[in-house]
Amino acid sequence: MTIKEVSEKFDITADTLRYYERVGLIPPVARNANGNRDYQENDVSWVEHTVCMRNAGVPIEALIEYVKLFQMGDATFCARLDLLKEQYEKLEEQRKQIEATMDRLHYKISKYEEAVKTGKLVWDR
Repeated sequence: MTIKEVSEKFDITADTLRYYERVGLIPPVARNANGNRDYQENDVSWVEHTVCMRNAGVPIEALIEYVKLFQMGDATFCARLDLLKEQYEKLEEQRKQIEATMDRLHYKISKYEEAVKTGKLVWDR
């Protein structure tokens, strides 16, 4: 199948297909004698899978990690899982820091709102 046929089949642009290939969401597509991409059945199933996952809202970064697991085989699965856990823990820590900052900002806002009403600014923390 040509890139045009595949893009029409899945209702995405040819540029999106090229992007998916460039970032590794689909394996490199073989070229025909003219140098054009020649999508085989396996390539089309990767495209279908990627499009379904993207339509479900899965972020590109997560999809890239998911594809790497399949391309590298089971030997790296544990290492990848550990890496993903570390990334998750870092994100959780960032979320907690953001929530603490938001709490402080909400407190300050409430004090300023109270000051506007009463004419006095009082900090009790």
